[in-house]
Formats: sequence, C-alpha cells, structure tokens
Amino acid sequence: MKTRVRKAVFPAAGLGTRFLPATKAQPKEMLPLVDKPIIQYGVEEAMQAGCDQIIIITGRGKQAIEDHFDVSYELERMLMERGKTDLLQIVRQISDMIHVAYVRQKEALGLGHAILTARELVGDEPFAALLADDVIDAEVPCLKQLMNVFEKMQCSVLATQVIDGPGISAYGVLKGKPVDGWDGKLYEVVDLVEKPKPEEAPSNLAIIGRYILTPAIFESLATIQAGAGGELQLTDGIRHLLQREKVYGYVFEGKRHDTGDKLGFLKATVEFALKRPDLGEQLRKYLKGLDL
Repeated sequence: MKTRVRKAVFPAAGLGTRFLPATKAQPKEMLPLVDKPIIQYGVEEAMQAGCDQIIIITGRGKQAIEDHFDVSYELERMLMERGKTDLLQIVRQISDMIHVAYVRQKEALGLGHAILTARELVGDEPFAALLADDVIDAEVPCLKQLMNVFEKMQCSVLATQVIDGPGISAYGVLKGKPVDGWDGKLYEVVDLVEKPKPEEAPSNLAIIGRYILTPAIFESLATIQAGAGGELQLTDGIRHLLQREKVYGYVFEGKRHDTGDKLGFLKATVEFALKRPDLGEQLRKYLKGLDL
C-alpha cells in the first residue's frame, strides 16, 4: 500500500544572528511578515498539504514559539469580554490549528542533526521537513506539490528552484537526470553538492527548504560523519541515502522568499502586504509617492 505523509518537522533551534539585535530576546521564526510570524506560514502550508502533526525542533530561548501555538486563556477572555470576536477567532485558529510536539536540540550541530533529533517522534514513516526561513507563495502549496510527486514515486522528494549565475553557490545543488513525462520539472538525483563554486556547480538546480524524506534518512544521518565545524549536514545524509534508494528533485511552481536574509525579509513583507485587501491599496499609494 502507498503511504502518505502525516508529519511535518520544523528545525527552529538556530540563533538567528543575522537579525541581531531583534533576535536577542525572541526567535527569528517569530519575526512577523506583516502580522503573522514567519513559522506560521510554514505550519499553515503543512496543514494545507495534509499534515496533521507538527514537530518543531527548538533550542534555548525558543519558548515564544511554544507560547504562540498554545492556548492563551487570559487573552481570549479579554477579547471575549470586549466583544472583539474577529480577533478572538484569529487567536483561537492558531491554538486550534493542529497537534504540535516539541523536541529540544541541545546543541546547534547542523540541519542534519536537527532532523535526527526528531527520529523518535517521526517513527518509521515518511515525513516532511520545512525550513521556516523559506516562505513560498504558491497557488498550490509547495509542500502539496511535493506530496503529489511522492504519492507517485514513494521516494524522497526535494524542492528545487532554478538559480542562474553566481548565486547558485549559496545552495545545495543537485545533479540529476530528467524523468520522462514530467515536462522537465522532475529529476532523479544522481548526486548533491553543498554550496559549490559557480564554475563547479553540477547544474542550476538549487535545493530549497522543503523536503519529503523516507525514514531511511535517519539511518543515513546516524551513519555519516560530521562535516566542517562539527555539523551534520542534511545534504550529506541525502547523498548517503542515494546508496539505498532513489531521491527526486522537483522544480516547484511559486515564488520563494528568503526571509532569513534582511533584504529578502523586507521584500517579502512588502509583497505580502500588497496582497492584503486591508493594506494593499494604501501601501501601493504610499510606495508610488516615495521620491526614489
């Protein structure tokens, strides 16, 4: 029988140093795009794709994430007493959203290590992994697109995006061969390279922060050695996984915003605000009036 993906893992133990001092006392995942924390966009995407269990990998100083997805009795009572039913509904939607479990990553030892800490909660079933920094605006949620591929292939699937030029060196890059019948959007992965020099990149297919992984990835991550800086890289784990089973890369449809970058965060804030019916028209008028 074909298996389906029910669990989504969110590594969220990073320190967010690129956004200091804003992240000195709050997690970078809680920085708001307009009025919604970055991580909530990913959680909503996972829900829309059919996941009903969320696993968040946290670390020191990440209590705000747990509080955000928990019930806030005092706030709800205050909103109810003041008749602010619209805001009450928004707050309750967050806490009623989905079942959330937390795992503590005691040391930041790489993305692969973060994924490995979720092994017991995931168990022996395929799962999704989402990096909250990558906020993807798509008509069909990016993770749902990957699930459609997984349903047919029953193998690990990586979200990929075409990156031309020197920017490719900021990503993990896959070497792959096109799969017939997918209009050049699906590739069987032959190899992966982490942040290659532009002239050494095996292709222009960059790996983006959405993955569907089979449980075999845990054995691979437990087998490989830590790389530079003592970190366990997910890319190395996937490369090891290739020895046992097939892995695919899918060129998703949608616009990816790198909110882990200051300029990317600002661009995302503007673009999401422009789409809002309550803000878009006024913001557009303001932007047009700027002396740039």
